[in-house]
Amino acid sequence: MQLYNNVKNKVMQADKKQIVLDTLAKTTKRLRGNKSQYMLGAEYDIPSSVISDIERGVKDPQFTTLLKLSFALNIPISKFMKEYEKDLPDNFLYGDV
Repeated sequence: MQLYNNVKNKVMQADKKQIVLDTLAKTTKRLRGNKSQYMLGAEYDIPSSVISDIERGVKDPQFTTLLKLSFALNIPISKFMKEYEKDLPDNFLYGDV
């Protein structure tokens, strides 16, 4: 039973992390608008492959990358995070991410 609970908790953690990554992907795409990934990245030293990975929900970026991204989008990191939180599912809790 303990093994089952441990596995169940790991699966739930993985699901929550994917929700976080998928939400970051949605927010980044929305805020980027019509600007290409290449142009956004080239101007601010963010490889377009990193932006692509973020927007596909397969990259858990470093905080410094999020800072660069918010700067590239011409918004403060606090606004970026507020926009991100708007895209999270209702009643989402960060515990066990």
